[in-house]
Amino acid sequence: MARIRTVRSRGRRARYCVLASRFNRPIVDRLVEGARGALRKAGARGSDIDLVWVPGAFELPLAAQEVARSGAYRALVCVGAVIRGETPHFDFVAAEAARGLAEVSRRERLPVGFGVLTTDTPEQAVARAGGPHGNRGADAAAAALEMAEVMERLSTSDF
Repeated sequence: MARIRTVRSRGRRARYCVLASRFNRPIVDRLVEGARGALRKAGARGSDIDLVWVPGAFELPLAAQEVARSGAYRALVCVGAVIRGETPHFDFVAAEAARGLAEVSRRERLPVGFGVLTTDTPEQAVARAGGPHGNRGADAAAAALEMAEVMERLSTSDF
């Protein structure tokens, strides 16, 4: 990954917010740590990273909207785990979380990293939360950082 400038954004210390779903908490805890680790690796201090917990993935867009509107953050990283069950509930929650977070990002012109797992089994989720398939929380943070850089370049016509 290219070095991403996280320390300063427009002359001030850059801040980030990780929003996390409490549902499937053991898996999401690992995604949170992956996201925080990626942000710290890119130069953010622990005090630059806030954490907001919400009940489930369906609630992530509303919380992200409020956090984005604060104007305090350079980027958001949203993490959660939606695991398929025996009913269509999975399809609705996963689709609305993705749609809602994309809408927040576009509406607020703020990078929102999407680290919400949508898997068929708990084992698949664990494999993507720091297991053999990497950590999607870290991947979402890296994407949010890169998009913050892109947005800053685009806003200054420096591209």
